[in-house]
Amino acid sequence: VQLQASGGGLVQPGGSLTLSCTASGFTLDDYTIGWFRQPPGKEREGVSCFNSHASVGGTYYEDSVKGRFTISRDNAKNILYLQMNSLNAEDTAVYYCAVYAKRTQDSGLYYCLRPYKFDFWGQGTLVTVSS
Repeated sequence: VQLQASGGGLVQPGGSLTLSCTASGFTLDDYTIGWFRQPPGKEREGVSCFNSHASVGGTYYEDSVKGRFTISRDNAKNILYLQMNSLNAEDTAVYYCAVYAKRTQDSGLYYCLRPYKFDFWGQGTLVTVSS
């Protein structure tokens, strides 16, 4: 059972990247998915979390990425994605994908504030935004 993250790299300010996270050993199905990041010298933070069964607020984006990042999932391919546009230096970080393998009605915000809830984590992929 593992998550394999990929897609990180060096990108110029204003550029785009799509991070992928392939699940093996289990199916993403309708579980809660999340992307977290840890900038250099800072704490890990929730970037985006998505729970399709949430009673309210199933999709959450951290304020600084709203309108620029999009979280999605392809159940058929068992892959979750983070599309990142208009990248800036503050987006430089190691990005982690995560899955909480239970069906609940809690919001995306609820999960992004509680990373300890997630059962499975990818290994992290480095995104560097620099000219």
